[in-house]
Amino acid sequence: MITNIHPPKANQIPKILTAHNDNRQDDYFWLNDRENQEVIDYLNAENDYYDEMTSKYKDFENSLFEEMKARIKEDDESVPYKYNGYWYIVKYEIGKDYPIYLRKKDSLENPEELLFDCNVMAEGHDYFKLVGLSVSPDNSMIAFGIDTVGRRNYTLQIKSLITDEIFSDAIENTTGSATWANDNQTLFYTVKDEKTLRSDKVFKHKLGRSSADDTLVFHEEDDTFGVAVFKSKSRKYLIIACYSTLTNEYYTLNADTPDAEFKIFQKRVRGLEYSISHYDDQFYIVTNADGAINFKLMKTPENETEINHWTEVIPHRADVLLEDIEIFKDFLVISERSNGLNRIRIKRWEGTEDYYLPFDNETYTAYTSTNVEFDTDILRYGYNSMTTPSSTIEFNMVTKEKTILKEQQVLDPNFNKDDYASERVWATATDGTKVPISMVYKKGIKKDGTNPVLLYAYGSYGHTIDPYFSSIRLSLLNRGFVYAIAHVRGGEYLGRMWYEDGKLLQKKNTFTDFIACSKFLISENYTSSEHLYALGGSAGGLLIGAVINEAPELYKGVIAAVPFVDVVTTMLDDLIPLTTGEYDEWGNPNDKTYYDYMKSYSPYDNVKRQDYPNILVTAGLHDSQVQYWEPAKWVAKLRAYKTDNNILLLKTNMKAGHGGASGRFEALREDAEEYAFLLDLENIDS
Repeated sequence: MITNIHPPKANQIPKILTAHNDNRQDDYFWLNDRENQEVIDYLNAENDYYDEMTSKYKDFENSLFEEMKARIKEDDESVPYKYNGYWYIVKYEIGKDYPIYLRKKDSLENPEELLFDCNVMAEGHDYFKLVGLSVSPDNSMIAFGIDTVGRRNYTLQIKSLITDEIFSDAIENTTGSATWANDNQTLFYTVKDEKTLRSDKVFKHKLGRSSADDTLVFHEEDDTFGVAVFKSKSRKYLIIACYSTLTNEYYTLNADTPDAEFKIFQKRVRGLEYSISHYDDQFYIVTNADGAINFKLMKTPENETEINHWTEVIPHRADVLLEDIEIFKDFLVISERSNGLNRIRIKRWEGTEDYYLPFDNETYTAYTSTNVEFDTDILRYGYNSMTTPSSTIEFNMVTKEKTILKEQQVLDPNFNKDDYASERVWATATDGTKVPISMVYKKGIKKDGTNPVLLYAYGSYGHTIDPYFSSIRLSLLNRGFVYAIAHVRGGEYLGRMWYEDGKLLQKKNTFTDFIACSKFLISENYTSSEHLYALGGSAGGLLIGAVINEAPELYKGVIAAVPFVDVVTTMLDDLIPLTTGEYDEWGNPNDKTYYDYMKSYSPYDNVKRQDYPNILVTAGLHDSQVQYWEPAKWVAKLRAYKTDNNILLLKTNMKAGHGGASGRFEALREDAEEYAFLLDLENIDS
């Protein structure tokens, strides 16, 4: 360990924050001004300290990067999919960081048309992201969004696919997503509030007119809601979606009449969640109506869409979570989750067949993938497990024949999936709840307490982390690590109640579940506190922060990536991006009950004078989801409070946002940095 390098010390400028007659002193509040040169200087000083502290293993880190990169097929391309007469393909070329978008008319044997070469478009930019590709119904134009900062604020443009001309109008401050009406002249798009970055408006743009003349179609004034616009798979309807954590509302418009008025589908009722899909003369609705906590499927005539007209298609089931549906001309495909495992159910509309795709692994991930064609018997789905690389599979729903279109290549001559084992085990939480853990490791490890284990979790927004394959992860497994995913409450791994029991005033279950999983892995001799590591990002970084305040002795080291750690201050500031839309997830701290509860677990507010494990924290200067100052303040406070000599590092990407680097392989460098940090703590340097 390097001992003669001194870490940066942030100035302490006390600021008293008062709410509900409660005073909190924040010594590092001043770090929230990215225009202040002292702030930039401090972040740069932390980066310099990071570089010095990691210089001893920089060569190893670079070799890890090359090792990870070498497993990935550089000259790769996606499985083509057909939409409206064209095959669409994304490919990568050797030595290039960004995708190339192509299409071929009618047949894959025909010449390719270049849509976008992002490698050319990214030239001169430190960050580049292309999103929201939307082709006009007559295939002659494409709308797209570009972000060159990393703040997820996109400039929307339109390109002619006949002349390759990019039209002069550039619409700023959008979500990057747009939807064409069927007249090939009208484009609907969503705009963000400049301060909060909340998607709050839908505009209508007419080709040939200035964007200054665009028509405001819809304004979502409730600051706890966002808004989106898209077209139904049947291509008959344009749909405006208003969404919050707990409530949905939709508006529909026949795509042939873009100048008519959108009609409300079912007005919002707090707690009523629903999503809609169109088929024939009906809408199909996945909803939690009438207490269906795991959701059910209903339908309604397209001209009578209010809830009193909805009739049941698939009833609510207490032990099965209905996640999504996919509609085809002759088939309904249902994505479900039972006992944590994905299921894909196929049902003929006329009722003559109803069956499940067979999966027999104990831990796996299966999902419907790109299915944009409506009139087809072919379902495309993906499958992988913690030991099995991803496959894209085409399944004929009539003949039940399946074809593997593509298997993920792992370009390592020594890789054999049979060399690895995966299992699912169950820890017991403090309240007696059984919490599942998915694990993968190289065969032959011994349960003697000496294995290094990296335990990962997220645990918020109902987002489920499924057990998935990662070629990058092999760099840990091949060096003796066990990789484990704790399926803590706050996700939906075991159904909707698994989420309900891990948010709002039940949020601490997420943290205590993770601690219980950590203790289980130690008690079962998979590892020990000298070899246990923890990883989480964003809301998962909040989890890491809360856990090391409560049980720091369990871990040798932790990584908190872009962590949401200053919960109370952030949730009290409704001018920060995304805050108001989060009230249904975390609670509104303007209510003292939620304020007190948040304050009791907020990592920044609960930093203690105690020993902490070795810690690596990452941030993005332009992060729109977790502002850079949260991890920066947290690290500064940890430096002032912690009573140990363990490593504490802050690495801020000064050129990116929440997702880190934008280049295909540049992002791998961040993985290599994290893995090198862990392996160095384990004294593994080759």
